[in-house]
Amino acid sequence: LRFDTEIRRIVCTTNAIEPVNARSRRAVKARGHFPNEQAPLKCIYMAIMPLDPTGKGQARWTTRWQTALNAFDITFDRRLSAARQ
Repeated sequence: LRFDTEIRRIVCTTNAIEPVNARSRRAVKARGHFPNEQAPLKCIYMAIMPLDPTGKGQARWTTRWQTALNAFDITFDRRLSAARQ
């Protein structure tokens, strides 16, 4: 609870992760078995791709995380921005 509200919102949320896990779990369970190692990866890829059909997910991700990235940068003495350069 010592962190800023922006950091806690990102760290404590699982709402964005759970639908992806549920969809991939459902796709793999429906398939049952796979003939080779590439087949489950393709199955999960095909299950996840419809979650962002317009390709706007990255723009939403950037706006959602920008305040948290700034808060992380301030909290950890600019080490985050130094690592990106």
